[in-house]
Amino acid sequence: MTASRTTFSRRGFLGLAAAAAAVPALAACGGGSASGGGNGEIKFWDMPWGTPAYNDAAKKLVEGYQPASGNLKANYQIIQWNNFYQTFSSAIASKTGPAVSTGGGFQAFQFDQQGQIAHADGVIDAMKKNGMYDDLLPGVLDPFKSANGYVAVPWQLDMRVFWYRKSLFDQAGVALPKDWATLLEAGKALKKIGAFGFMTGAGAGNNYGNHSMIMMMVNNGGGVWSKDGQLDLMNDRNVEAIEFLLELRSNGIIDPACLGYTTDNMSAQWKDKKAGFGLFQVGVPQRVGDTSGDIMVADPIAGPHGDKATIVFPNNIMMYKNTPSQASSEAFLVNYLGQLKELWKQKLMNSLPVFKSITEIPEFANDPNNVKIVKDWQPIAKTFAAQGSALNANLAALDGGQALNQFTQTVLTGQTDAKSALQTFQTSLQSVIKS
Repeated sequence: MTASRTTFSRRGFLGLAAAAAAVPALAACGGGSASGGGNGEIKFWDMPWGTPAYNDAAKKLVEGYQPASGNLKANYQIIQWNNFYQTFSSAIASKTGPAVSTGGGFQAFQFDQQGQIAHADGVIDAMKKNGMYDDLLPGVLDPFKSANGYVAVPWQLDMRVFWYRKSLFDQAGVALPKDWATLLEAGKALKKIGAFGFMTGAGAGNNYGNHSMIMMMVNNGGGVWSKDGQLDLMNDRNVEAIEFLLELRSNGIIDPACLGYTTDNMSAQWKDKKAGFGLFQVGVPQRVGDTSGDIMVADPIAGPHGDKATIVFPNNIMMYKNTPSQASSEAFLVNYLGQLKELWKQKLMNSLPVFKSITEIPEFANDPNNVKIVKDWQPIAKTFAAQGSALNANLAALDGGQALNQFTQTVLTGQTDAKSALQTFQTSLQSVIKS
């Protein structure tokens, strides 16, 4: 499955039963001396982050790597998203896994918890020396700093932003939302012309409904976790956010049919001018097939207390202790990070780069929506760790897990109250996380 159908650009979901089952076996496996490489090469495992053209281009970057004397070359292998965590778990347990890989958004933290990750402090030091460190967008590295070092290095940002269709707002005669009150007002006006003012979806394989729930909590200064990483779903800001979503639902501003919408269904709603405003990924006009300039990135909106925020999934590249040469793993990773610009030059990525220099290339900067996302949305973006900031393995239990899915379905049906929905969510999530 590719990004043209559904976005996997931060996949940390595991279903969690499989993940929990894998942890004890892996925890007993130390990082042995077997190689994370075939024939004396560094094995780099990568995921399908887009169309097959993405993987073709990434493979060329790897095959074109010419290491300095004493370091090993690298080889490239595609790992499918289907059952990806089990693929990694089995390979790491049998010491046949990669030395370096992309993967699920919280995967590095799960394997670090099991003693399998080689920390990236050496890579960060090299980036400080060659200028790449100063080229990073603000704050993108911070979530990967653990008490023992950097667990991984970010390479792309899967951002959630509000989009709108200008012609529908013109037709409805209403201004763009600036805050929750005007979002409600705009939604009511759009409804009168047959459009929805808060497009989302919670059908098979579609996590945008989930993201809408968390985004609105974070946009109100709340979040799933407290600043020190404890579950904090019942805080007043979260209750207020869910009450507002229920108000949108009761006013018909959220499409009742969204419970069954796949990402393709959402795209069709945007294309057919049924969606006037809503949360989506980077590159919606291209995804929808309407680059006329009518679908545009909106300004961030303020919550009732003045908060402005969205959510972001910082995808990363990780290294493993099971490598034929840690120095070679680090050298390869530094080189690969330096070549990422080619992927955006070829317009193969539906995500933001983490390097400022890539945001300035014409292929990226000529799109005003891209520029607006980098300027207005990236600085206020928070991860699923909010209200805290440090990523950890427990976030995989939140991202795409059944507790969040069920919570989203409950809210989007409108057959609940905010406190009851949040309490059930908290109880369900507590049962699958590590304290």
